[in-house]
Amino acid sequence: MTQAPTPTADTVRRLVRSLLKESGEHADAAEVRPVTEGRTHTWSVGTRHVLRLAPDREGSVSLRRELRLRELVRPYVPVALPVGVAHAEWAPGLACTLDTRLPGAVADERDVSALGEADLAGLLGGLREVPVRQAETLGVPHAAPRSLEALRRMAVHAAERLAAADEFDPGRLHQLTGPGAAHLATQPGTAVLSHRALTGDHVLVSEDGRVRGALDWSRTAFGDPAEDIAALALAVGSPAAVRAATLTGYGPRPCLRGLWLARCDTVLRLTDHLDGRTPAASPARLRTQLRRAWEPILLERVTELKDEDSLDP
Repeated sequence: MTQAPTPTADTVRRLVRSLLKESGEHADAAEVRPVTEGRTHTWSVGTRHVLRLAPDREGSVSLRRELRLRELVRPYVPVALPVGVAHAEWAPGLACTLDTRLPGAVADERDVSALGEADLAGLLGGLREVPVRQAETLGVPHAAPRSLEALRRMAVHAAERLAAADEFDPGRLHQLTGPGAAHLATQPGTAVLSHRALTGDHVLVSEDGRVRGALDWSRTAFGDPAEDIAALALAVGSPAAVRAATLTGYGPRPCLRGLWLARCDTVLRLTDHLDGRTPAASPARLRTQLRRAWEPILLERVTELKDEDSLDP
């Protein structure tokens, strides 16, 4: 595996000047900074561009595939996707791409309106319409669905650790029983093209609450649609995520599965941070995601997990 050098501001400036010269674009390459503090592989370039640097060869493959995938997906979704201005290698065997910057604030910083939920529904619905064979030709992988029962068991154990730290009431996880998790298993033939990273820093929201863009398509795969519902639960809250999925046409099963994937994930991630396994994670963000995932939704109040017939898609 190629050992990636650590990018510096000077390295990024030189690279951006070269990319802009080749593309004929103009920007102030002197104004560069990491998009997220502590993460040095995505850089803001002036007010119009973002530079993304693959950290390894696997990331290079994903980054190159993403450029082609975005062009395939773009006609099917109602939100903006970044446009690749130029791409090259920033180190031997390591790809980089200079993309246009999309307007809007990230969902972590701005609430989504009812119209924004409709935008999310359009995004989820559009992904289902992307031709499978064309995406497979680009090398989009297939991802096996996660076991909700295995995740539930881990979350139950982790919740006790959070309870000891006065972070969480473990009794809340009792709503999801073993049989309930089994009823929420994925069904044959339900795999769709999924973004798989619709987190709060990848969903862009305008001042009026509309969803205007979706970033980072490097992890897109064919798989469980509940993964996107789960990610949106952390980004915009469980009620908004489930309403958007329902508008898309998803039934109770994928909606509730996404809800519980999100809830178990947030319990495990906060526990990992408290135990020192993810020291770089933001505890404030993890707690916000926990709160969003555990917001009550009407669907779980009227749907019995033990009633399998009521969960049919």
